[in-house]
Amino acid sequence: MPQLEEESFFERERDKLSREITSGFEDLLSTTNGLNRKLEEVLGMTREYETVAALWRCFNDLMKLSDLPEGNTTIEEKPPGLPGTGGHVIK
Repeated sequence: MPQLEEESFFERERDKLSREITSGFEDLLSTTNGLNRKLEEVLGMTREYETVAALWRCFNDLMKLSDLPEGNTTIEEKPPGLPGTGGHVIK
């Protein structure tokens, strides 16, 4: 008749800690996946804003052209400043 060996304290603790570590890694993976989805959403929104900004830039350029005197079709381009530095001027 085979004897059933009881697990030692060490083996029970080892198994318990292994389960806790596995659970922690699963939580970490889940959280990392959620963060990745949020980052992808932010990048997608950034691309959308770039498209809208380009559209408004074209509209602004057209408005500048309509304000120029007849025969003059060149626009002086000044590089835009950074908001919050005093170099960004909204007209």
